[in-house]
Amino acid sequence: MKAYRFLTADDTSEFCHKVTEALSKGWVLQGDPQYAFDAAKGVMRCGQAVTKIVEGDYSPDLKLGQL
Repeated sequence: MKAYRFLTADDTSEFCHKVTEALSKGWVLQGDPQYAFDAAKGVMRCGQAVTKIVEGDYSPDLKLGQL
């Protein structure tokens, strides 16, 4: 099964650490990073899709962050 996650955070080192942690656990970058201005908070937000091939079947109860 191919699992998918979309990681998001404010444009700080927190976002880079989140993506780096996912990569260290075997997730693979999928596409380009995305940036958008959050007018409510007045900050830039980042997003990055990642995928990972895992054993088993899909279930809505699957905890993607634990793969």
